[in-house]
Amino acid sequence: MPEWEKRFRAPRVSLPDWAEDAPERALFVSNATGTYELYAWDRATGEQRQATDRPNGTTDGVLSLDGEWIWWFSDTDGDEFGVWMRQRFSAEADGAGDEPAVAGLAPSYPAGLALGRDGTAVVGRSTDEDGSTLHVVRPGEEPVEIYRHRESAGVGDLSHDGSLLAIEHTEHGDAMHSAVRVLRLDGSVVAELDDTEGGTRELGLEVLGFAPVEGDSRLLIGHQRRGRWEPVVWNPLTGEETELAIELPGDVNAEWYPDGSGLLVAHSFEARGELWRYDFAKSALVQLETPAGTVSGATARPDGSVEYLWSSAAQPPEVRSTAGGVVLDPPGPAAPASVPVEDAWVEGPGGRVHALVQRPEGEGPFPTVFEIHGGPTWHDSDAFAAGPAAWVDHGFAVVRVNYRGSTGYGREWTDALKHRIGLIELEDIAAVREWAVASGLADPARLVLSGGSWGGYLTLLGLGTQPDAWAVGLAAVPVADYVTAYHDEMEALKAMDRTLLGGTPEEVPERFAASSPLTYVDAVRAPVYISAGVNDPRCPIRQVENYVDRLAARGAVHEVYRYDAGHGSLVVEERIKQVRLELEFAVRHLREVAQ
Repeated sequence: MPEWEKRFRAPRVSLPDWAEDAPERALFVSNATGTYELYAWDRATGEQRQATDRPNGTTDGVLSLDGEWIWWFSDTDGDEFGVWMRQRFSAEADGAGDEPAVAGLAPSYPAGLALGRDGTAVVGRSTDEDGSTLHVVRPGEEPVEIYRHRESAGVGDLSHDGSLLAIEHTEHGDAMHSAVRVLRLDGSVVAELDDTEGGTRELGLEVLGFAPVEGDSRLLIGHQRRGRWEPVVWNPLTGEETELAIELPGDVNAEWYPDGSGLLVAHSFEARGELWRYDFAKSALVQLETPAGTVSGATARPDGSVEYLWSSAAQPPEVRSTAGGVVLDPPGPAAPASVPVEDAWVEGPGGRVHALVQRPEGEGPFPTVFEIHGGPTWHDSDAFAAGPAAWVDHGFAVVRVNYRGSTGYGREWTDALKHRIGLIELEDIAAVREWAVASGLADPARLVLSGGSWGGYLTLLGLGTQPDAWAVGLAAVPVADYVTAYHDEMEALKAMDRTLLGGTPEEVPERFAASSPLTYVDAVRAPVYISAGVNDPRCPIRQVENYVDRLAARGAVHEVYRYDAGHGSLVVEERIKQVRLELEFAVRHLREVAQ
């Protein structure tokens, strides 16, 4: 078996999520069976059991605070539209069968979930017909709707005593920058924080969680007031805000230590991640020792130790503890290592662009894959990724660009993505491409543009607007026809598109046309490979077919692979198949270029 396939097949585990009032009960995700599913872990006995088993996998789950119940979201073949189910944590309890967690709520897209100590649940829903709705569900009672709005909103967190609910909403119409409201469970408003000032300022807030201590109503909030994400403590009952002495250069996230004495601070900066502890009594920030690379999740345990999921581009992920050692070993051999990343900083039209580069053995220039991340508000990091490693194994250099719109470089860099979407990111990618060729890394005749989701969208748009720059294009679950995508996609993404483009296709048709790959499809010269999930609610299949029909009408070289899932697959063999098809397509057509 080739090394690249071993990386995909190697068993992996997520960071375990533990029950707040029963910390020895935990829930994690693993691909141990070949499909990503939820697993229950009794840490006191060491027993683990597979909790879900569905053909297309399950990853969305949460434990009740007492650890008695596993809640998991049940959709249909990855369409993200469904209902919450639940089962007992113990397989022997009550027959351990799955049951609907909330009777009386029709299927929807999920919009958050909060569970209380008395069995109360607050369920967020999103549908095309109703917009966003929030429902309080008490044991033995019918759900009660306490919130409704056409714009996006979602459940944030319940206070320790279950009397206060924090929600995020975008009633002001800017889906990129949420406001925070605290409600009582009858729907009455307690307090509001809106840094957008009614949508007039591009400043967002996010709910990070109520204090985990009885009688403490403080709420941890993420804000962007100083040009980056950082936390502030807000008491919605008094209005008091407590600024924190956290002076770190990148984006900062945080969660409470279980005793409320401090915060576990996750710092993301220039594609790396690290951990700190903020102590309230001393107003002091102390770094926690973690290896160089990326911390992609962390949680503070009741004993004060911190468990975290760590990896680097060269080394596969591990669940580690600051107390020492590996917390949770996946069954079976570890994934083979890959090569480390190098940092490249390139002057672009909007400022310095950060790119991560992996080189194969030998001397360049190499055939080079520009692997473009999705999101768009996301970023590539120094973290283990089986896809890029597969290209390196086949002799390709891999370049990943954190274009404008990416997170981790400050608010201005992320918010630059407005109105000229797609075109802005491609300007940054073009600047890095020129650097890669001029530096001797990349062979200009063997450049591959590739990506999934928003990265797939940028791939198709780049092939049409920069037709001479790319030898091959590989687009997975892409936006291909922006107007049709808008009309077919889930409601929350419609709101995001209105924010990004400044309106609907009917209100700003010129912007949708300028940013749609379909507009430029007749200029595409490179062979194109497209893969698409037939149940995808984010990049729906109809708009992909429209683009493919245009390619076929003029005899353009292309291949299309359709698979029975949603926005990507949770089945390991399916992922391997898709990477193999992309590798074969690229190698075959680059060989034709060489001839």
